[in-house]
Amino acid sequence: MKKLFALLLAVLMLVTVFAGCENKDTSSEADAKKPTIVVGYTIYEPMNYKDENGKLIGFDTDLAVAVFENLGYDVLFQEIVWENKYTDLNGGTIDCIWNGFTANSADDDGIARSEKVDFSYNYMENRQVVVVKKDSGIKTAADLNGKLGSGESGSAGETYAEGFKGTTFKGFTKQTDCLFEVKSGTVDFAVLDAQLANSYCGKGDYENLMVVEALTSDVEYYAIGFKKGSELTAKVNAQLEALAKDGTLDTLGKKYPKVANSIIKDFADQK
Repeated sequence: MKKLFALLLAVLMLVTVFAGCENKDTSSEADAKKPTIVVGYTIYEPMNYKDENGKLIGFDTDLAVAVFENLGYDVLFQEIVWENKYTDLNGGTIDCIWNGFTANSADDDGIARSEKVDFSYNYMENRQVVVVKKDSGIKTAADLNGKLGSGESGSAGETYAEGFKGTTFKGFTKQTDCLFEVKSGTVDFAVLDAQLANSYCGKGDYENLMVVEALTSDVEYYAIGFKKGSELTAKVNAQLEALAKDGTLDTLGKKYPKVANSIIKDFADQK
């Protein structure tokens, strides 16, 4: 009986040790797991778009990965409806808005975007442009009188479009939707970010579209938007400086040449 009891005790001890080791390994794996940052984006070439294999790429996509991996995060990209960006950010659906987000602009409510979010350093220049059919005859602001325009709802393009006198505005979920509507003739013009418009107009399915250079806006600046008071803002700013110094921004400019001349690499005057 004593031998049987000793045997049972030994088996119990082995099970306990094995369970302890197993729990220890699981705990170590959990400790090693990186926290995740959720980046809000819309499809917007050349900033965030999918290649022929369905992989998400783009200047903003690659830069976000470089920044957050350096900070020790895994990055999850969440496609959003641009009009809902503030709700998604403040509600915790996303941790930042990184998608050609114009910082020096106000929304339709007249409130500056900088009052709603904390912005990182400006990292790229942009402008709003008017896109029309090549045979539209539209060359000046006066030519837009009585015309139906379009833009992405909640965007800087919407604000700029509504500044043209005598026009009617129709909002769409995506900037690419606006391009299609101009091509189809359901709207007369679209106001889009120059980075996107120059990637599409005059090419492929949009061969018949052009940018009216005379109607281009003043310079805008792209920045990353975070919740008010977020500790991420300063951390990301430090990474933008580091990636400018180590040549990463130059490398991304070569990979996405359409934006190469618009990248901001000196942040000294933004501190």
